[in-house]
Amino acid sequence: MARDWRPGDFDFTYPPEAVAQHPLPDRGASRLLVLDRATGTVRHQRFAEFPSLLEAGDLLVRNVSRVIPARLHGLRDNGRPAEILLVHPESDDTWLAMVHPGGKLKTGRTVRFGDLGTAEIVGVVGGGLRRVRFSGGRGVGELMRVAGDVPLPPYITRAPEPEDRERYQTVYAAEDGSVAAPTAGLHFTPDTLAAVERRGAGIVDLVLHVGPGTFKPVEVDDLSRHVMHSEWYTVSEAAAASINRAKESGGRVWAVGTTAARTLETVATESGRVAPGSGWTDLFIHPPYRFRTIDALLTNFHLPRSTLLMLVAAFAGHETTMAAYREAVDRGYRLFSYGDAMAIR
Repeated sequence: MARDWRPGDFDFTYPPEAVAQHPLPDRGASRLLVLDRATGTVRHQRFAEFPSLLEAGDLLVRNVSRVIPARLHGLRDNGRPAEILLVHPESDDTWLAMVHPGGKLKTGRTVRFGDLGTAEIVGVVGGGLRRVRFSGGRGVGELMRVAGDVPLPPYITRAPEPEDRERYQTVYAAEDGSVAAPTAGLHFTPDTLAAVERRGAGIVDLVLHVGPGTFKPVEVDDLSRHVMHSEWYTVSEAAAASINRAKESGGRVWAVGTTAARTLETVATESGRVAPGSGWTDLFIHPPYRFRTIDALLTNFHLPRSTLLMLVAAFAGHETTMAAYREAVDRGYRLFSYGDAMAIR
């Protein structure tokens, strides 16, 4: 009989100090919990040793989306503060965004950013989103460059610092569009990537622009009723061909992060082949789920009850995943975006 999964099945406890508030000085110094999903056994390494897990013919699929400085602080007409979190552009001057305070920023209200421009709320889209039109200044790009903050996750309780512009970003980020980092990739350095290729493994890029929904808690007992925010993805013809060749030749496809995993599963056929294309995905992966493309997963440690943890549990098995999380907490692993990593194969 199929189990009726609920958010509480994906809960775990951890001490507050386990939440990584800053990145380590060296990206590759993070710890790496290696989980064998067939046996449930774990071993503990450093991330710099990750390439040793790869074999010739394996393929790493990574998300090259770049985090934009999307959090903008301005003033309402009454002089009180307001915040706009840019989510996705609709045109050069109009964006979908989340706003605070939401109850005050209704259609027709404006937020001013000094001589950098003004934002007007021109519509309510639903799902917590507003349509915001910018005017004056030198454009939204310049506004973000001069006044925007990196939108750190809510569990990082400090204010953004200058180092976050570089460190809350993968070394291979190439295409602007995310409001949260694809954090599994934060551990890679140029040296680690070179070591991957020396092992005879390939590297392929795709894009999924991570939206604020990645932090949206599951607030319904029936998982089928949880609505994911849609996120834009692109898989090129060359990337799809490389992934399909790897599968055909017996190589393992490693998804670097849950964003890469969701994108691959979005474009996969029932037979496991990957089709190129672009579009929006709101795929919610949770147990039970049959993965069609990926053979291994590199990921960080995720929040309790989160859709990200549910994806990991769908891949590695629920009991195996939760046991590995308990061991990671017991051994003092650093958690969440700036925390340590987990390799599942």
